[in-house]
Amino acid sequence: MTPVSWPAESPIVVVGIGADGWDGLGGPARRAIGGAEVLLGSGRQLALVPGDATRADRRAWPSPLVPALPALLQGLSGRRLCVLASGDPMFFGIGVTLARLVGAPALRVLPQPSSAALACARLGWPLAETPVVSAVGRRLETVLPELAHGRRLLVLSSDEHTPAQLAELLSRNGFGASSMTVLEQLGGAAERAVSAPAAGWELPPGDALNLVAVDCVADRSAARLTRLPGLPDGIYSGDGQLTKYEIRILTVAALAPAPGELLWDVGGGSGTIAIEWSRTHSACRAVTFERAESRRKQIAENAAALGVPHIDVRGAAPAAFAGLPAPDAVFIGGGLTQPGMFESCWARLRSGGRLVANAVTAESEALLTNLAAAYGGSLRRYQVYRAEPLGDFTSWRPQLPVTQWSVAKPE
Repeated sequence: MTPVSWPAESPIVVVGIGADGWDGLGGPARRAIGGAEVLLGSGRQLALVPGDATRADRRAWPSPLVPALPALLQGLSGRRLCVLASGDPMFFGIGVTLARLVGAPALRVLPQPSSAALACARLGWPLAETPVVSAVGRRLETVLPELAHGRRLLVLSSDEHTPAQLAELLSRNGFGASSMTVLEQLGGAAERAVSAPAAGWELPPGDALNLVAVDCVADRSAARLTRLPGLPDGIYSGDGQLTKYEIRILTVAALAPAPGELLWDVGGGSGTIAIEWSRTHSACRAVTFERAESRRKQIAENAAALGVPHIDVRGAAPAAFAGLPAPDAVFIGGGLTQPGMFESCWARLRSGGRLVANAVTAESEALLTNLAAAYGGSLRRYQVYRAEPLGDFTSWRPQLPVTQWSVAKPE
């Protein structure tokens, strides 16, 4: 979004309003609404403000909202503006978007309790220990990395159909025995809660304003898929072109993901490195580059199935680098010997960023040896053996040895 200049001396007032409407607002919030020239919000939120509470020009948000927001604000520059938000505006709300657009000094935020706070109050769950996943404007599969036996989480619904969709997703991924509680119109006169197991969910759609509390119970046959790298090779679909389990653990550890960082995965194959980088934290981002269309499709399918559908899948490197932001880390798992590949990756890597490359052929290993001599970093060689039956006995079958080079770009 293009930043918008807004005078800090006349800040945009963002008022959180709950399902209890006008009755739940304090004096400062009521005065902000009453003194506004323009009142922005959804149709539902605007309807919660009595007709005699303000003379403001009431305007419902355009759709889609985010692309239209900069021009909308520019057209309202200089007017006393009040924005209505649901509950806490800084909790997955419009306040976050406005802060990025106009800056925090140009905002005055008056929050109400968030839906998560109200839900935990009703359920007796500790809010600080309860993860929250939003399905509003996001793929529901982003819930998957949060699932673990015995864990509790909240899912912010997109509409009244989200609970049934979530129940189907849980059942399909080995958590059908989980208990789901749908909490509607929290804090309002029409507040309601209904519960049922995810498997065989038959409750009809209720109110569109709802969230779902999930008490996770894993099926006995469910694969254990944590946020740590090293997911089983067998959960990835595709043609077998992937970084194997043991080397994948070492590779993601060498890349050292941190929340909010961006990875470029060059030579994506089945997408394993980009996927397991992204699963380490919900804010981690990845772009993967793969020349084969069939593999690009399988990367997208694997990413969605493993809860990180936001991974950006691009064509062949380095041509597909154009227009992308500089990465914090680069992994070269394919195309290493392609002329200019390393140089293109190194040039685009941000200062202080990390580059990791794996080699299995003599030619690519020799290239890594030369690059390490020129750029520094660490060279390691890994040999993995897997136990396999040999008649009535067990033998050790060697996997292809992998040479790995990791290096940090100077500041």
